[in-house]
Amino acid sequence: MNFALILFALCIFTGIMWMLDRKIWAPARGLDAPRPFFLEYTAGFFPLLLAVFLFRSFLFEPFNIPSGSMIPTLRVGDMILVQKFSYGVRLPIVHTLVVPTGQPQRGDVVVFRYPKDESLDYIKRVVGLPGDTVVYENKQLTVNGKPVPKRPAGAFMAEGSRPSSRFQETLGDKTYFTLNDDGAPAFYFPEVFPHLENCARLTNGMRCIVPEGHYFMMGDNRDNSADSRIWGFVPERNLAGRAVVVWLNLSEVLSGRFDRLGSIQ
Repeated sequence: MNFALILFALCIFTGIMWMLDRKIWAPARGLDAPRPFFLEYTAGFFPLLLAVFLFRSFLFEPFNIPSGSMIPTLRVGDMILVQKFSYGVRLPIVHTLVVPTGQPQRGDVVVFRYPKDESLDYIKRVVGLPGDTVVYENKQLTVNGKPVPKRPAGAFMAEGSRPSSRFQETLGDKTYFTLNDDGAPAFYFPEVFPHLENCARLTNGMRCIVPEGHYFMMGDNRDNSADSRIWGFVPERNLAGRAVVVWLNLSEVLSGRFDRLGSIQ
């Protein structure tokens, strides 16, 4: 279900009713006469619907994390806010860029439309910019010939899974934690995707050169994430915004835990 499209259609409908009421029906019934019931629940909602539509289209949009691919940074049930103008102001529904405001940086956590089904929103971390050479071999990430700094940070136990090895990684100006499952293979065979010729299989991994206008994304839960290693590069036009804050995880809050609420690294 395309919520943005539904909200837009509601804005159009209630906006027409609001305009008709102001120009035709209100003068006819008199300024002191109350609105009819059907106008209270159509024209009366127009200002609120318009404000919500503009806020989530151009400023911030809430998202819910449905999977564990970004554990430990983000967990199932996290409610996050995505800054929509981080990478340009885009027209809602059609996603046309009208005002460029910036580009993703290595290490950003980004929401984007899944290239193979743009009705789905995915969230991953940017590890490769246009023109970068990204290597993931023996579970070590290397960008442009430089291994991304990584140091052990103890074990981690996610709900419903076996223990994983946790690492602290620094990419660009972001320092964050990643997970590796010691029993998982280091390489997964990719699907067929655009610009697959830019990638090559290595002994125990893969190397990709990121095409212009595209980005290479990976989940922080490295052995439990379907990402650019599997389904390919993310076009610039698919970017929705940068994830900036976790504002709620209901199950954790009800348990009295508030430590993960705040900015996303």
